[in-house]
Amino acid sequence: MIKLIKILCNIFILLSITFTGISIAQVYPSKPVRVVVPFAVGSASDTVARSVAEKLTASMGQPFIVENKAGAGGTIGNDFVAKSAPDGYTLLISTAALPISASAYSSLKYDTSAFVSVTVFTNSALALAVNPTFPAKNIGDFIEYAKANPNKVNFGSLGLGTSHHVTAEKLKLDATITMVHVPYKGSGPAHLDLMGGQIQVMFDNLVSLMPHFKSGKLRPLAVTTLKRHPQLPDVPSLSESGVKGFEAVAWFGMVAPPGTPRDIVNKLNSEVVKALNMPELRQRLIDGGSEVIGNSPEEADRFLKSEISKWGRVVKSAKISADVQ
Repeated sequence: MIKLIKILCNIFILLSITFTGISIAQVYPSKPVRVVVPFAVGSASDTVARSVAEKLTASMGQPFIVENKAGAGGTIGNDFVAKSAPDGYTLLISTAALPISASAYSSLKYDTSAFVSVTVFTNSALALAVNPTFPAKNIGDFIEYAKANPNKVNFGSLGLGTSHHVTAEKLKLDATITMVHVPYKGSGPAHLDLMGGQIQVMFDNLVSLMPHFKSGKLRPLAVTTLKRHPQLPDVPSLSESGVKGFEAVAWFGMVAPPGTPRDIVNKLNSEVVKALNMPELRQRLIDGGSEVIGNSPEEADRFLKSEISKWGRVVKSAKISADVQ
């Protein structure tokens, strides 16, 4: 009898949770939603977040309010959302920095893999840019030059533990070359030094580099996607240039706090994907050099976990620690 009562109680609890989840999803959102960007106003992640939030505000009937919580490589904003209530009213704009920080920072108070993925908005290639006078004309030449001149090639980045930095570290590991890291506080100063010859190479996103490629002040050697990029059809990928399987993309997406109900996540996913496929927004993202993704929560979660694993290996092998910043 007692066993039967326990079974009935468990069934009642399960049904209660199920119906509660349905009712929550049906009325969600019933108040403003906070969208946390872990980087500064005006950053690429901030621009994308505000574009998507504007569409969600219109389609879901409640304000989606962007809040910037920048600092420590995005980990301040990440930490805030990780500790927020899992009710769908606090969301995080995720970027390539999220999985990198999981290994680059040893003192995180949250589990990066526990975030609940909503979707990946976009991804875009990085390009390996060189000064026009640099002797290497292709990746094969570059690798040969770097091996013949160990630690004579200086590469710039936007800071220790950034995607630009770890992408270069991955190239060092995959191509078995040595280079010297020179961190900067922004693309502008790094590009100036690259043009001036103080550094020889750097990875950066196409949006930042394209004006310099068009002006001839910088020269692209390769892109980091597996295939060539439509905006640089004559520039090969690293993978096709001999660094087999090399892939590193800048990406933006959305995640929710651990434990957020699946019904709410699915509803958010549906509305975000609709927004990404609106012609005006879609074209704006494509014109900015991005590929629109809009995948399922399950696909986005697998992608996040694969990024955590991939960059974790690079961070460990390169002995990168961002804790000193």
